[in-house]
Amino acid sequence: MTTSVSRPADTWSPLYFLASLGAGGLAVTFFMFLMFWVPHPGQPVPVFEDIMAAFASGGWSIRLAIVLAVTGIAGFAALNIRLLVWNLGQLAAFRKTDAYARLVASNAETQLLAMPLALAMTVNAGFILGLVFVPGLWGVVEYLFPLAMLAFAAIATVAFRRIGAFLGRVLSDGGVFDVTANNSFAQLLPAFALSMTAVGMAAPAAMSTVPVTVGVSLVLSVMLGTIAALYAAVAAVIALGSMLQHGTARESAPTLMIVVPILTILGIMTLRQDHGLHTTFGAEGGVADALLLTTAILAVQGVFLALGLLVLRRQGYARAYLTGEGNSPGAYALVCPGVALTVMMQFWINKGLVAADLIAKFGLAYWSLTGIAVAVQIAMIVLVFHLNRRHFGRRSDGVVVPAG
Repeated sequence: MTTSVSRPADTWSPLYFLASLGAGGLAVTFFMFLMFWVPHPGQPVPVFEDIMAAFASGGWSIRLAIVLAVTGIAGFAALNIRLLVWNLGQLAAFRKTDAYARLVASNAETQLLAMPLALAMTVNAGFILGLVFVPGLWGVVEYLFPLAMLAFAAIATVAFRRIGAFLGRVLSDGGVFDVTANNSFAQLLPAFALSMTAVGMAAPAAMSTVPVTVGVSLVLSVMLGTIAALYAAVAAVIALGSMLQHGTARESAPTLMIVVPILTILGIMTLRQDHGLHTTFGAEGGVADALLLTTAILAVQGVFLALGLLVLRRQGYARAYLTGEGNSPGAYALVCPGVALTVMMQFWINKGLVAADLIAKFGLAYWSLTGIAVAVQIAMIVLVFHLNRRHFGRRSDGVVVPAG
């Protein structure tokens, strides 16, 4: 007897790039362990030599943290790259179908911005892999910064071309944008993509000692970040009116929390820029600046998280797409806010509260707050494995899994 086999991922959507994005984000959450717990004198980030020195001289707790961190980074970075390659192959085939023609003629055209978003995350994850696993990388890092900026510039160009195609179509041809179907924050995806390129472009500003490199990094990242923030603000205002009138689209409800990762990314971008301005150009910034910035970001993130979770609960999203028969690639958008919250909490705790001497590093309050960040991180790991099983796991029980 022939057994039918199917999986939701066989019905491909550009939103499956978010699966790659989420895996890359989880690799970043594990890098936070090394960033804030491993001493790294002489450079703003820990490198292979710092990690090995801490492992050799530290106690069991730091050794355990290092093992967990490097394992998590390696595992989720590999998953990030594997899913990116798979998605790029699927996109190449998808471009030749009628479904692609229908996509680029609808509001959903902006889903294609998930591709440069995932590409930018993979470049960021690749840099982390180099720092953690490549000996002597810091000795040649100044040669890598220009290459990294070129990579992010190329990705930003891809994003701008896609945004231009979309805006050119909807702004020049009246009536092609369905306002009634804009009842979610799905149209903030282009801003998310630009934000990811901006934070990557800002990395040399925080780490380079060459003034020209820092200056170029500052200028380009400010430009990208400003455009991303402007786009996000305009798209959010337009979408809010439609949501108030028509309610939030059930399948796109997770996008209500897309503001959370955008704010985390732009916040880290700003911290990197401030560091470069201070170390290279002598612009003094107070310790309170980082505390105020990260606290304000967490406050806004809390509002959008509460709003998003409220709507998801009232609409029964989990029963429909996480535990029930339905499946939606947009469910991977749930991973991004949790990852972003974890990362921002780590910066708030270490660059904000500890730096301002409000709490002692490795004290009771420190571990209590860090425990919350780690708990959210673990929840996102469970969610990624759950979604991967639902969307990529094959069934051989004669049942065709609904594509949602």
